[in-house]
Amino acid sequence: MPDLPRPLRRPLRLGTRRSPLALAQAEEARARLTAAHGLNDGEIVLVPVTASGDKVQDRPLAEIGGKALWTKELDVWLLAGDIDFAVHSLKDVETIRPAEIAIAAILPREDVRDVLVGAESIRALPQGARIGTSAPRRAAQLLHQRPDCTVVSFRGNVATRLARLAADEADATLLAAAGLSRLGESGVGHPLAADEWLPAPGQAAIAIECRASDAGTAALLAAIDHAPSRAEVMAERALLAALGGNCHSAIAVLSRWEGDDLVLRAALFSPDGAERIEGTARFAPGDAQGPARLAADLLARAAPAIADHFAGAR
Repeated sequence: MPDLPRPLRRPLRLGTRRSPLALAQAEEARARLTAAHGLNDGEIVLVPVTASGDKVQDRPLAEIGGKALWTKELDVWLLAGDIDFAVHSLKDVETIRPAEIAIAAILPREDVRDVLVGAESIRALPQGARIGTSAPRRAAQLLHQRPDCTVVSFRGNVATRLARLAADEADATLLAAAGLSRLGESGVGHPLAADEWLPAPGQAAIAIECRASDAGTAALLAAIDHAPSRAEVMAERALLAALGGNCHSAIAVLSRWEGDDLVLRAALFSPDGAERIEGTARFAPGDAQGPARLAADLLARAAPAIADHFAGAR
């Protein structure tokens, strides 16, 4: 752990999106940093930005620029030196990041499950139910299990989606258990078993990025990096990279530990949910070839309706 000058020459600047969930995650990051280094809250200042993804909520993310819409403003500020580090929901961070930016810390991962709001289970949804989601994984996984249902495009923060549900724009919606927990809403909805409804890659993980050239800040953040969570999400991101997925690709993955090894169980879907392929791989943490082998196996067995949505199949 680095020895920090006391007092700090200036407050450290933590960039974050303005959404309630993003701010809650930034507060968690600040609390962990202050505890690790004996700082007070005033020595880490939150610097909020309204991300492009928060400004446009009437169209699916894949139609308006993909995951970069969550990160590009903070990336600009980080590279310009206007902030020292930035906090993100890792599942919203592009697989390939600028070389000048490093993921310096992964906080302890929370509950990876999705929560169904509006019914007790996928099976309990009424015939022909309308499900509000804009996530390709959730839509495809739903339609695979319940092809009688209809997907209604839902974007916005948790409060917005719950309000749209209450306004009868859909019969049910899906939210991340971790996000609800961080907002103090853990009693909302019904969690879906992760081994039956696979989560998104990186779900429930908070990432903190800094400039790759900033060794001092990287050392500061290393004190709150949670090694098991980092191993899981980096394996999941290695799988994404090998698959060559995009914002239209329906990918679900569940990580678990068996002794000192990681086991990745992944499923790929066609966008309409009609086709599904699954595979599992076991490997040592940090072994990028383990996820790559799983990706190659999945794509080799995938029907064209799935493989056409993954660059790794070409």
